[in-house]
Amino acid sequence: MSDRRHFVRAGAVLGGTAALGAPAVLRAQASTIKIGYSSSKTGPNAGGTATQNTPVYNMWVKEVNAAGGINVKGRKLPVEVVEYDDRSSSEEAVRAYERLATQDKVDFVLTPWGTALNLAVAPTLNKYNYPHLAVSAISDLAPQLAKRWRNLFFHQGGGTMYGEQLVEILEVQRKAGLIGKRLAMVSIADAFGVDLSGGARKAAAKHGFQFVYDKTYPVGTQDMSPLINDAKGANPDAFIAFSYPPDTIALTEQARVSSFNPKVFYVGIGTAFPMYKKRFGPNTEGVMGVGGVQVDNPRWTAFYKKHVELSGQEPDRFSNITIYSSLQVLQQAIERAGTLDRAAVIAEINKGSFETTNGTIKYTDQQWSDIWIVGQWQDGEFHGVAPASKPGARKVQLKTAWKAV
Repeated sequence: MSDRRHFVRAGAVLGGTAALGAPAVLRAQASTIKIGYSSSKTGPNAGGTATQNTPVYNMWVKEVNAAGGINVKGRKLPVEVVEYDDRSSSEEAVRAYERLATQDKVDFVLTPWGTALNLAVAPTLNKYNYPHLAVSAISDLAPQLAKRWRNLFFHQGGGTMYGEQLVEILEVQRKAGLIGKRLAMVSIADAFGVDLSGGARKAAAKHGFQFVYDKTYPVGTQDMSPLINDAKGANPDAFIAFSYPPDTIALTEQARVSSFNPKVFYVGIGTAFPMYKKRFGPNTEGVMGVGGVQVDNPRWTAFYKKHVELSGQEPDRFSNITIYSSLQVLQQAIERAGTLDRAAVIAEINKGSFETTNGTIKYTDQQWSDIWIVGQWQDGEFHGVAPASKPGARKVQLKTAWKAV
C-alpha cells in the first residue's frame, strides 16, 4: 500500500469522526471534519499534482482552519487531512480511496490528479456515496457517467469541445490566408489523449483539414525526438499535442532543438504552468495550449495574490482557480446542509448555486464548464483565447520562431 501521511491542520485531533453510515446524531458529535485524498507525489503525474492539486488543497485547508473550520449547524469544525501517495497509478489510487472509506472513515474526499485516475476511482467514490468534484478530468463520457453516478460533478468539459475550439482557431487563420490545411498531431495513449485527439479529428474533418501525421505514444515516454522529427518531416502548418506535463516540456524542447517551427504550435497540460514559462522564457511566445486566464479579471488577480501568499508559489493558468472554486462549492454545500451526511451534501451540490472565485457555479446535469479552453502565451502571460466569445478573450497570434538560448 502507498505511504500514508496525516496532516492535521487544526491543532490537536479530538477523537476523530464517526463511522461510515453512522446515525446523524453521532456524526454531529464529530470534533473535526476528516477529509482524505490520494495525490501523485511520485511517478509521471507528480509534476501536475505538485503544480495544481497540492498547493490548492493546502491553501484551502490552511484558510478554512485559520477561520476556525467549516460551520456545521453553528459549530465550526476544523479540517483534518489524510493523504496517500498513489504513485501515479490508477490501481494505487483505487486502493487508497477504498482505505480512506473503510479504514480511515473520512467524511469527505478530494480528488486525485488527472483524467485517468479520476475515472478509475469514480466507482469507489460512488460506492461509498462521496461527493466527487472532478476538477482535473476531461472526458466526453461526462454526460453518461453523470447519469450513472449522481455524486459525480465535472468541471472541465469533454475532449470534443477542446478539439472543436482549437480547430475553430485554425479555421480562422486558414481563412485569413495565414496557414494551410496540413496538421500534425501526437497524443498520449490514455483517456485524456484519446478523448481530445478524437475530438480534434472530428473537428478537423468537419472543417476540411488534413492530418499529415497522427501518432499516439505510451504514458511514460521520455524520448520525443522520433515524434518531433517525423512531424517535422510531414511539413505541417500546425502541430498539436495532447500531452501531460513531462511530455509537454519534452516536446517543446525537442521542437526547439530540431528547429521545428510550424506557424501554430499547441501542446497540452503543462503549457499553462509557471514552470513552462520559467523553462522556455521568450520561447513561450505564441505557444498555445490547454487553459488560459483573463489577466485583468479582478477575481483572477485576487486569487493569484492569495495563492502566492498561502502556497508560496504561482498558480497555473488553467486548473488551480477551478480546483479552489470546487472546494468552495464543497464547503458551502456542507454548511447549507448543516450536516456531514454525504447524501444531503450531494443533494445541495446538485440543486444549489455557489458564489466562488471562478464566479457563479451551478451544475447542469452535474457539469460546469465555463472555462478557458485554449490559451496562448503573449507578452509573458498565458491569456485565454478561446472560446472567442468569452469576455476578455485575446486575439490569436501566429507563433514566432524559436530563439537561440
